[in-house]
Amino acid sequence: MKQYDTIFLDRDGTLNPDPGYINSIDQFEFYDFTMDALKQLGNAGHRFCIITNQSGIGRGIVDINRLGEIHDFILNEFYNNNLNLLGIYFCPDHPDNASDFRKPGIGMFKEAASDHSIELANSIMIGDAVSDIEAGINSRMDTMLVLTGRGEDTQKKLGSITPTFIVKDIMDGAQQILGELAQ
Repeated sequence: MKQYDTIFLDRDGTLNPDPGYINSIDQFEFYDFTMDALKQLGNAGHRFCIITNQSGIGRGIVDINRLGEIHDFILNEFYNNNLNLLGIYFCPDHPDNASDFRKPGIGMFKEAASDHSIELANSIMIGDAVSDIEAGINSRMDTMLVLTGRGEDTQKKLGSITPTFIVKDIMDGAQQILGELAQ
C-alpha cells in the first residue's frame, strides 16, 4: 500500500476557480467538491502543502496584503476541516524574471521539504498547469493533472510530459489516490 508523505497542491484552477489574478477575498472560493475531496485524503492520513505561483504580485496586479488575507482564509478553512496543511508557499516572481522558486522550478518544494522534513520522492504534486506537472517531475514526485482550471488546455500541450494521473477534478483525484492505496 502506498501512502504519500505529502500531497502538494496548486491553488488556482486546482482548489478554486481561476478567473485570473485573484486580488480579493471576495474573488476567492473553493470548488464545491474541494473540501470533501481533501477530507477524504486527510482521513486517510495525508498531509498537504500548497505551492502556488502568484505572478500577479510581480506584475503589480495583486496586493501582497490581500494575498495574505486570502491565504489566511485558506489556512482557516483547512484548520476548520481538521486538515493538516503544513503551509502555503507562493512565488511572486514575474515570469520574465523568474527564480528557481517559480514553478516549474523546485525552490518552493525544497524549502517546504526542509521546513517540514518532507520526502519529496514519496510525495505527489497536483495541479492544472504544465508548470505544476514539470515541477513535480523535477522534484521526482508522482504528478496528477486535474482537468479543472487550465487543465483541459494543459492536457493538449503536454507533449512528452506524462503525469502519473490525469483526473477530472480533485475529487476524482482523491478517489484515484485512495483507490491506488487500497490495491
